[in-house]
Amino acid sequence: MKLLHVDSSILGPGSVSRQLSAEIVAAERALHPGLEVIYRDLAVEPVGHLSGAHLAANQGAVPEAPPIRQDVAAGQAALEEFLAADIVVVGAPMYNFAIPSQLKAWIDRLAVAGKTFRYTEKGAEGLAGGKKVIVASSRGGFYGPQTPIAFLDHQEAYLRNIFGFFGITDVTFIRAEGVALGPDQRAKSIEAAQSSIAGLAA
Repeated sequence: MKLLHVDSSILGPGSVSRQLSAEIVAAERALHPGLEVIYRDLAVEPVGHLSGAHLAANQGAVPEAPPIRQDVAAGQAALEEFLAADIVVVGAPMYNFAIPSQLKAWIDRLAVAGKTFRYTEKGAEGLAGGKKVIVASSRGGFYGPQTPIAFLDHQEAYLRNIFGFFGITDVTFIRAEGVALGPDQRAKSIEAAQSSIAGLAA
């Protein structure tokens, strides 16, 4: 069994999403002895943003410039890692009501017709089903369904929808909200998220 661990926070050791994603991976290791883990840090080694050259390469064109060839190869490697994984753990902080641009660039490399989805006469069909995705979500404020600013959540809603578009229905969010509202609230939020992680094996 293979697990792909992806972090995207730019905060390094001070990142709540990184702390939680690491604890999720540890819990999955305990649950699945012999689990093979591949780690990708999108803040340290980002995947380049899409360009016209990348789209052309996805449609069969051979890029001439060496930097583009290397970048296309890196994107292909990211896609193959994702497709090979049985479990995907994603550290996804909320930045300006959405996900980090580094994480969006990675997802753009996964959204390849014929690989993770296809269009049919009945509409789009996901091709990457059967995986389990666990998202370590951190937020400075509170954006849950019952809050006045729930409409500003373009983080978890996007991730649930894009993975669903890929055909993945087993998506779990381990959430730490309000982490920017003082040390007491931060500690309380992390503790609640850790309780949720402990429940993954239940």
